[in-house]
Order: sequence, then C-alpha cells, then structure tokens
Amino acid sequence: MVQENSLTDKILVVCGPTASGKTALAVDIARKYNGEVISADSVSIYKNLNIGSAKPTKDEMQGIPHYMIDIVEENAGFSVSDYESKALPIIYDIISRHKLPIVCGGTGFYINSILYKMSYGNAKGDDGIRDKYRALALKSGNRAVWDELNMIDSETAAKLHYNDSVRVIRALEIFYSTGVKKSQIIDELNPRFDAFVIMPEIERSVLYDRINARVDDMINRGLLDEVQGLINRGITIDNQCMQGIGYKEIYTARQNGEDVPIDEIKRNSRRYAKRQLTFFKRLNPYLFNPLTDKSKIDLYNNIEIFLKT
Repeated sequence: MVQENSLTDKILVVCGPTASGKTALAVDIARKYNGEVISADSVSIYKNLNIGSAKPTKDEMQGIPHYMIDIVEENAGFSVSDYESKALPIIYDIISRHKLPIVCGGTGFYINSILYKMSYGNAKGDDGIRDKYRALALKSGNRAVWDELNMIDSETAAKLHYNDSVRVIRALEIFYSTGVKKSQIIDELNPRFDAFVIMPEIERSVLYDRINARVDDMINRGLLDEVQGLINRGITIDNQCMQGIGYKEIYTARQNGEDVPIDEIKRNSRRYAKRQLTFFKRLNPYLFNPLTDKSKIDLYNNIEIFLKT
C-alpha cells in the first residue's frame, strides 16, 4: 500500500530533453549519494524496445539498481496512473532502506505523478467514453477524435499527434469523467515529497547535434531490425508502444514501402526536445551544464545542502 505523502521524504529528480545526459548524471549522483534510479520514460517501460528508447545498458548503470524498465509487454497499454501506482511503492521502499530515490527521465506526466498528488490521475476508466471515441475513429478517422479534443483542450491537443489515439482518447476520457482538462493538471498540484529537481541545460545547437548523432547511432545499432521484430510479432501503429519517436516513423515507412525517414526522425526528436524543455521549466529546476566542471561542482554542493536541510 502506498504511503501518504510526507514532505520530510527527500528525492532527487533528473529531468530534461532527450540526449541531454540525464542517465549519466543520475548514475553519477546515485554512486556519490547512495541512491537508486527510478526511470520515468514512457518507452523504456516496454520490453523489447531497447534501441529506440535509449535504455541504459548494464555498463551504463554501473551497478546502480534501476527500476521501471522492461516492465510492460509490448502489446499492452500503460497510463500515467499505472506508472504512479507502480513507481511510488518502489520509491517508498528505497526511502525505507535509507537510500536516495533518483527519478530520471523525460516523460513529464510520469514525473509530475511522482512529485505531486493529482486528483485527475486516478480518474477511473470509462468504457463508454472510450468505446464512443474508438467508434468515431473507425468511422471518421483519428483526426476527427483529435479535433474534438482540440475544441475542449487545445493545449493538450497541441502536444499530441492525432494518430496517438490512446492518449487523445484518454485526455477526452479525463475531461468527460472529471470535468477537468488534462492541461489544467499543473494548476492542481499538491507536493508529495521534498524534491530537488535538476535539469541538464545544453546550448540548443549542441543539444540538436547530439540528438542527430543519437538517431544515427540508433540506426547503426539496429533500430530498423528492432521495429521489424515488433511488426513480425503483430505490433501495429495502434499499439501504444509504437507511438515512440523512431518507432512510428519506421513503422509507417515500412508499411508504405518507403525508405527509412531518418531526417524526419531527427526533426521529430528535436521538436520533442523543445516541448520537453518547455514542460520541465515549469518545475523550476536547478539548471546544470554537464559540459563544464564548475557547473558539476556547484550542482553537488547544492545537492549536499538540500540533503542536509
């Protein structure tokens, strides 16, 4: 059973855009301060999605326990509420063993569900609402469902592709079940922990170069074969796991007999990074430049102050 929130319980959060060095930083902090890492990534939760999700390897983990990775079958759905219900007991267990929980990832709603108690997040599923919009999607297409979300919650709609039908329908479900727009979540936050939030900050042009290089590396390491393996096992664009950047573009290209759209994957990854930066800056994070030694020294000084107060 998940404990009630206690603002005396301290956690660290390492958030930020893709390719900004979050994983390496979280592991370094964990080694220095007796911590364990809880992943907050909506693709890394899936089994067999290894390359495109940039899951940390065993070598990169450096012996530090990592949780919330490879916990969901590739054909299953997984909500923010699911994440919260599984991650919170792990965090409280880490605290009970007098270790430091370090939440690390780039999925903003996952991180919010840990940092804050949000009444909307536990909104029960409504089969009637889901069935209504699934039927609309079959009759009129995913765009028609997205258009309705855009009319009632344009801020959330702007963050979702119309083919991301699972999340689009979930946003409609939240609104019609609770009367609360998903985009209003940030205004209804009750802190759950005493948290120190850290975000690596890299010059935008350097970050984009790193993103482009990461995509090239994923292709070279076998991302095409990884996606084809999913297709061979019956996974389609309608499965939630296939909504990850890289996966959906390659899937669509394969279905249409087209060349791999590497430039499109890079562009979508850069756009996603921009959205991540906007989202996480609302958490007022401590900004850290991973490319300078002085910034690292300052960061650790601030962590030590946080842990002692």
